[in-house]
Amino acid sequence: MKLLTLTAAVALSAAPLSAQCESSKTAKADDHRVMATPASYHESKSILETAAAAGQFSTLQAAVKAAGLVDALSGEGPFTVFAPTDAAFAALPAGAIEALLKPEAKGTLQNILTYHVVSGRIGADKVVKADFVKGLNGQRLGIEINEGTVMIGGAKVVTTDIQCSNGVIHVIDAVMLPNTKDIVDTAVENGNFQTLAAAVKTAGLVEALKGEGPLTVFAPTDEAFAKLPEGTVEALLLPENRQMLTDILLYHVVAGRVYGGEAIKAESAASLQGGALRFRFLDGGLRVNDAKVISSDLDTANGVIHVIDSVLLPE
Repeated sequence: MKLLTLTAAVALSAAPLSAQCESSKTAKADDHRVMATPASYHESKSILETAAAAGQFSTLQAAVKAAGLVDALSGEGPFTVFAPTDAAFAALPAGAIEALLKPEAKGTLQNILTYHVVSGRIGADKVVKADFVKGLNGQRLGIEINEGTVMIGGAKVVTTDIQCSNGVIHVIDAVMLPNTKDIVDTAVENGNFQTLAAAVKTAGLVEALKGEGPLTVFAPTDEAFAKLPEGTVEALLLPENRQMLTDILLYHVVAGRVYGGEAIKAESAASLQGGALRFRFLDGGLRVNDAKVISSDLDTANGVIHVIDSVLLPE
């Protein structure tokens, strides 16, 4: 899968933090003080120069070079980098680092590294008030605060607000791993979408849903398909009904990454079939048309999956 370069991704993720966050935490204004503050600042040095001078990011530097992102991270930015230390990389399974640094793994490595970078200069005071930020690879990083410990994407933030000429570094104790599987592979691995997988294959949409995207899929479970009138699924899978099946499936897909909060705010969106999907917040959850979203915001390498309890039928 062809990945966006960091420079192109910046343009796509240039929205301010307020636009990237669905809601604010109730954290106190001084919560960020629980994280260690750096002994010195490097406002005259770039992010990469600062990392080199620190002496604990040699693996990160090698990864940035192997991924071809040196020029991008040396640019004006600004960027916010959640930087794993050498110890964080060393905690990966044996052989993982060596495999990622190989030329054939460049795309995967770019995806991982851009997951650690956010557009804009985001200080710790803003991080602790957010539910998530969006990495430049398009996927979101969840933020949690537990007894004074700030976690992002499952990693602990150990040092904050290292100011650089083109952004800010927050040091983390683990490498954050995005979902590298596409929409189709993620659904198949889940195990609850066998009927949907068969339908996508019959309609000839597998390659489209495995493409670069990004796409948002409202995915009916096997139970959702079972709620249709008896014989409906079997009829839709017949060759002569392929166009009807294609239309139904494309009615479940929206262009771009549309997360639950964004859907509610938008109220509607055009499906790839051409018909409109209606969004609302009802009984404590997201509804799309009359279907209930039972699991939302599942990030994949090329989009987002929302699991729904009914099949959506276009008019």
